[in-house]
Amino acid sequence: MNTLYMIILGIIVLIMCVLALSYRHQRLLKERAEIMRDAIRHRDFSFRLPTRCLFFGERALQEALNDMGQEIQKLVAHSEVESWQRLTRVLTHEIMNATAPIQSISQAYLSNPDIADSPYEEGIRAINDTSTGLLAFVENYRKLTQMHEPVVTEVKLLSFVQRIASLYPTLRWNINIPADFVMQADESLLRQVFINLVKNAVEAEAGAIEIVMQPLSLTISNDGHAIPLAVAQEIFVPFFTTKPSGSGIGLSLSRQILIMHGLTLTLAEQPRPGYNVTFRIEKS
Repeated sequence: MNTLYMIILGIIVLIMCVLALSYRHQRLLKERAEIMRDAIRHRDFSFRLPTRCLFFGERALQEALNDMGQEIQKLVAHSEVESWQRLTRVLTHEIMNATAPIQSISQAYLSNPDIADSPYEEGIRAINDTSTGLLAFVENYRKLTQMHEPVVTEVKLLSFVQRIASLYPTLRWNINIPADFVMQADESLLRQVFINLVKNAVEAEAGAIEIVMQPLSLTISNDGHAIPLAVAQEIFVPFFTTKPSGSGIGLSLSRQILIMHGLTLTLAEQPRPGYNVTFRIEKS
């Protein structure tokens, strides 16, 4: 009887332990699902949820969902670039059509001797200056829709980056790229991307730049001011800038250039150790 009692008690304890572990495991899965749901709600597709403490089937599913998040992020980047291109093309066309005659007419009036030193001169000059400035402003954004198709050549990436570094001798550079690595790209367009990223770092008061070739990506990091989360979600939007004199097209233009090369440009969720900002270039 005592033996039977001990066996029943052991079975009960075992069942309770299994139930407790199962409940804990289900809570773990629920928490990860909520984290993923929040990430998607905030359009953050760079999530990489851990796969530890999962059974092999659940681990495979989590890894697939992590990879899917990365693919969704790339698709969203492509879609956003195409949408902003169409919007920018329409806006610049309409603004140019409306502003060019104003500039031309006001300039003609300023050339008229009857207007010089008259009460109307100051107002007409203000109109002319404003329209001229607006035309220059719009012309800057036409770069987003009038880039030439890449003329692809073999670019030795290490020497290419070293030439970029020579333009900014006051920065501390850490470059880790294999000497024999060759990239298929339009060198002039690629130079524009790297210079945009370095200029942004300098404007954020960076003192050091790190460029590292990794197995699946190229990372470009700096120790300038960290990018707040609210700003990070907008940095690739054309015209968005936090700088008083910024144009707001540097990063969106850089992303567009890389997409033309079959690559993507993203802001890493976690910067490289020792740095505050890391951008990642990888295949789309």
